[in-house]
Amino acid sequence: MLFAVKTTDSRPMWPTLEVTTETRELSPAHFLVKIESFSLLSENGIDKYESSEFESGDYKWKLIIYPNGRNTDDGANHVSAYLVVADISSLPTGWEFNAFFGIFLFNHKLDNFMSMKGQRRFHRINPEWGFSNFIAWETLIDPTNGYIVDDKCLFGAEVFVIKITDSCKREFKLSKFSELKNEWYTEEFITGDHKWKLCVCPKGDGEQKGHCVSIFLCAVGIEKQSSYLKLNADFSICLKNQIGCAARKIHNNQWFSASDHWGWPRFIPMVDMNDPEKGFVVEDSCIIELQISIQAVVRSLT
Repeated sequence: MLFAVKTTDSRPMWPTLEVTTETRELSPAHFLVKIESFSLLSENGIDKYESSEFESGDYKWKLIIYPNGRNTDDGANHVSAYLVVADISSLPTGWEFNAFFGIFLFNHKLDNFMSMKGQRRFHRINPEWGFSNFIAWETLIDPTNGYIVDDKCLFGAEVFVIKITDSCKREFKLSKFSELKNEWYTEEFITGDHKWKLCVCPKGDGEQKGHCVSIFLCAVGIEKQSSYLKLNADFSICLKNQIGCAARKIHNNQWFSASDHWGWPRFIPMVDMNDPEKGFVVEDSCIIELQISIQAVVRSLT
């Protein structure tokens, strides 16, 4: 399966590394390296193999293979594989960016590539990210699996630096709030060439019904655009305070696909929302502000 990634950049995001594993026939887009006599790395006590440099997204990179694992936790009994930003001395002070990346291993038997993919923020303090448990050592060296032939194996990499594409700020006023039923939807709006809307559940959603106001951001009609389309959105929702006190604001970052919705079932307790002294509902109206920026678009071309 071929992926087109419309990349985007921004402030720190993805606090944890979201990882996916897949196989595909296409070679990695940016780098391939054949390691000859792979077994000699461990036999000679070489704990780290560092590739030559390659370029992607206006940055230089290296692929690093740890034949004995990078750490003793989840990397134990595994081969670890990482990407590192190279030549960081040439980068400006305080540099940082987000990237969507994948590391690949060729299967000679099946004639395809196994890959692990993720997204992360690269910066001066930590210019290296990857997968400590990329492949189990026993799985790699077993000749029946097809990853090593004549003691040779083929690794690869793709990396797409993320740059902000589209962002917007919108404000919605909910009138006659006390009369709203289970769900209230904003009109659809477009950001990043895609449709979105907010869903507000004044009486709560699911287990929070009767306890909290729930608010969600909804992707609209993605399933009609492509058999495989995912959008990464960095967004915050703010319930404004109309008497000058602190607003209620929460931030999130999520991948959206096929009419997903992400948000907060427990956005604010109903007792606080409906308390006139709190200032969130004034004259039976509340104001919700949404800020959203599209960080990345991943689309299948097949």
